[in-house]
Order: sequence, then C-alpha cells, then structure tokens
Amino acid sequence: MGEGTKIEWTDHTFNPWIGCTAVSPGCDHCYAEARMDTRLKVVEWGSHGERKRTSAKNWQMPLKWDRDAAKAGKRAKVFCASLADVFDNHLSILPAWRRDLWDLIAKTPHLDWLLLTKRPQNIDRYLPIHLGTAWFRSTYSEWPWPNVWLGTTVENQAEADRRIPHLLAVPAKVHFLSCEPLLGPVDLTRLNDKNGTHEYTCLECDVDPVDDGEWGGRTINWVICGGESGPGARPMNPQWARDLRDQCQAAGVPFHFKQNGEWVSVSEVEGPGEIFRFADGRNVRRIGKKRAGRTLDGREWNEVPT
Repeated sequence: MGEGTKIEWTDHTFNPWIGCTAVSPGCDHCYAEARMDTRLKVVEWGSHGERKRTSAKNWQMPLKWDRDAAKAGKRAKVFCASLADVFDNHLSILPAWRRDLWDLIAKTPHLDWLLLTKRPQNIDRYLPIHLGTAWFRSTYSEWPWPNVWLGTTVENQAEADRRIPHLLAVPAKVHFLSCEPLLGPVDLTRLNDKNGTHEYTCLECDVDPVDDGEWGGRTINWVICGGESGPGARPMNPQWARDLRDQCQAAGVPFHFKQNGEWVSVSEVEGPGEIFRFADGRNVRRIGKKRAGRTLDGREWNEVPT
C-alpha cells in the first residue's frame, strides 16, 4: 500500500482510504476492486460499500518519505490513491479524512503529490480552501500548492471531452492525464467543448479560443499512456498510443508509455497467442503483460515534467 510500488511513473503510492465505484468503461476490469474486494475481502466495493480509512501507521509513511527526499536532495512523487479515488464524493468519506489528507500534503513539501481522479468535476469542492472550519480554510487559503499535481483518467475520446475541461478549470502546478487503459483513439488537439459546438486543443496555449478565459491558458503538462492488463484485458491498438505520443511531441508535452498491457503488435513478437484484428487492419497478439513489455516502436518513453 506504500513503498515498493511497481507503478513506473511514481516513487510511492499512498491510500488514505480504500474503496470506489465504477463510473466509466475504464473501470470495467478494475484491479483494485479485484484485489481488495474479491481476493482479500477488505472492502465492499461499489456505491453501497463504505470506504475504509487506512491505518495510522500507513498515514505516517509519507512523513518518512519526505524526510528521505529532503536528505537525498531529490523530490519524490506520490500517487494518491491507487485503491480509491481521492475526489470520490461517497458519503462514507468523512470531512475529517479529507482535512487530514490536505494537512499531510502540506507537511510533506519535498513530495510531489499526484492526485488522479475519474471525478474531476469534484476537485474544486474538495480543495482545502473549501473544507471544514474557518480556521482550516484560512490556514490553507492559497491555491494552487507547489507540491500538488492534478490528473484525470482518459480512456477514450468521450471521457477526454467530458473530463479534461473540469480538470483544467482548477489551477495546479501540473495537470496530467492517465490514458490507461487506453480503449480507443484520443485526439487532444480536437476536443469537443461542453456544448459539442466547437473543437479546441488542451496541449497548446495559443490555440484555445473557447475556454482561455476560464482556464487562464492552462494546458495538459504530462500524458501517461498504457494498455490494459489482467484477466479479460481489452486489446490496445498500438496506433492509438503512437498518435498520443506524436501529439505530445509536437506540442512539447512529456509522454510516458507505461505498458502495452496483455497484447502487443504481431510485428514485434512472434509465436503463439490469441490474435485480435482491429478495423484498420492492425493485428495484436495476447502474450501477457511481462512479455508484451513497455516499449513503443522499439524504445521506452519515460518522460516526466521537469
């Protein structure tokens, strides 16, 4: 639940609480639900299941990571939360839990906190400037914080159109996308506005005629991309990942390719395995996450914001 994470784009994971509810196609094969609900029987998942706060010992871990980062003179990234959604609006998440989390983030200035959500429409209401007592709000009255990165999951074009405007409506040190599992092509240079009447880009500040005033010129600063893994994993067309990479390169936005998932292009790996053919004629073979690896066109993409 903490140190030793296998997630390639972060140094640590921290879960203030556990539990969530599926909200979109990207949730269909949720690894967290399978791990915590079915196998370990820790949390009852879904809208009727209560979220469970993690132990006091777990809450002490970020303080240690902060001390270690300060001693090493190198900032560390913390993904919050891998087994929940930090902006979940479930009633079992007590206001005191949220205040405790923001207080912890404030006390760990050598950590960059990556708050990833599928509910970006809830971000603003749960910022520290809107929570709790007058004392708490006045203590944390300034926003954005220098050690908070805000991100949202974008698995297809529909979710890109729906979620990215909510994400960019809130200022942050870094705005990022997790396009994993990538279930369809995503064009970040031609997003539909909320009325579906105009197209705009979220990658380049000078091409944003729709929401420049509301967003203040804010754009996406980092894109993470990956295919789905685990039982029932849906195949990712490698061209979808290439298109995202190319968009990022053209705009000067860091691109991180996390994994191919269970499937990989037949041109990269020979041998047995189920074949899936996409409508564009590209074929992928299911060979398992480990063998499929995390290279795209023969190289790893590990770019991060500087």
